[in-house]
Amino acid sequence: MTEEEEMTYSGAGVDIADSEAATAALLGAVGESTSHEGDSDYAGLIDIGDRYLALATDGVGTKLLVAEALGDYSTVGIDCIAMNANDLVAAGIEPVAFVDYLAIDEPEDATAEQIGTGLSDGANAASVALLGGETAVMPEVVSGLDLAGTCAGLAPKGAIFSGSADPGDALVGFPSNGIHSNGLTLARKAATKRHDYTDPFPLGDDPRTIGEALLEPTRIYTDLLEPLRNHETHAAAHITGGGWTNLPRMGAFRYVVTDPVDSQPIFEFVRAEGNVSAAEMHRTFNMGTGFVAALSPEDADSVAERTDGRVIGRVEEADDASVEIRGLTLD
Repeated sequence: MTEEEEMTYSGAGVDIADSEAATAALLGAVGESTSHEGDSDYAGLIDIGDRYLALATDGVGTKLLVAEALGDYSTVGIDCIAMNANDLVAAGIEPVAFVDYLAIDEPEDATAEQIGTGLSDGANAASVALLGGETAVMPEVVSGLDLAGTCAGLAPKGAIFSGSADPGDALVGFPSNGIHSNGLTLARKAATKRHDYTDPFPLGDDPRTIGEALLEPTRIYTDLLEPLRNHETHAAAHITGGGWTNLPRMGAFRYVVTDPVDSQPIFEFVRAEGNVSAAEMHRTFNMGTGFVAALSPEDADSVAERTDGRVIGRVEEADDASVEIRGLTLD
């Protein structure tokens, strides 16, 4: 019997390095002709006097294909708002308003209503105003549908995080709801190698189907903004595309994660079904932790006590950025 081939994110169709190179090329070209007041790793900032206006934009990605397969679009609007609002929170910015962009090949009332329900639920959870948006019917451009949006936020100039951790900082990790809305290209292909989306989820006592477990909405972290702002938070990371390699966005340090939040069963299912290596899993998925903040040890303990977070590790001086977690070293 031949050894089963190991699945990777790039092999499934998404190469993170190529994606980052394309993004850098786009930003480089834009930077040659336009300017703005500043930015963070998660949002663009515009100086409007005593405050910053911030904008973040993102979409739901191939999670939409799971929704399509199940005929259930009722939660993807939550994902769309979460992916944007969480990026603003990672910069120390309060999300205040959201607009969506729905591109479809053919208008369908029932689908649009379900998406609208999710957007409304997400806006309520994030405490943002839903300002409407645009629905574009483009049958020669889009197959099925795509959903994206832009979130606007405001922050006093002294409230935004510096964006750089300090050596000696403690890391506070906050649980995710599961896969969230990144890495679904790999997760979908692993999950459906031997199963259908409608099959019962095979691990633990989860009563859902495999598809329903994959559709679990992205957690919205706006409730963390107050406790993080009330303490001296140096930097934060929204664990999205790139998984745990997002931590070096807080600076070129060694991030030693000694007590990570437990991974949900969906990650073990994807790992086993796709024969995905532990390193690839941690480079692709949040693995149970959707948000990380870097603070002094004293402040970290206080934030952990006030929230559902916990101290998961520390920041160390290093010549090159790396993340150490579960016996792995991610460069």
